[in-house]
Amino acid sequence: MKKNNEKFWNNNTHLCVNLKTQLRSDRYAKTGQSYQGVLRRDVFCEEFCYEDHFTFVETLPQPAQKRNPHVYNGQYITVTRHADGTYRPNLKPMKVDKDFSVAKYASGVANELLWALEGLVKSEE
Repeated sequence: MKKNNEKFWNNNTHLCVNLKTQLRSDRYAKTGQSYQGVLRRDVFCEEFCYEDHFTFVETLPQPAQKRNPHVYNGQYITVTRHADGTYRPNLKPMKVDKDFSVAKYASGVANELLWALEGLVKSEE
């Protein structure tokens, strides 16, 4: 057993395998293609059985859902809405170089926060 990223994997090799596939995306399994699904080892064995029987059923991919949508996206901040209805302002990364002005940056953040909150409060009234 090998340790991989603090998880233990049980590596096994099944020889002489009979694999039945039920694919949604392709007629036949393609070389190098990964499929999401369920692999089941079937109960099938006669007195002198030398093959393992497996069935793989491809599942439908789950659509990605945006967890916390942006309700305001400015130059300095974004505001996201959480599932419980609360809002969270987030500062975007700032580039500090020779042209960086603390006063301009703070003023920009304050203005955007004011505009974002005004828009959100008006839209909820």
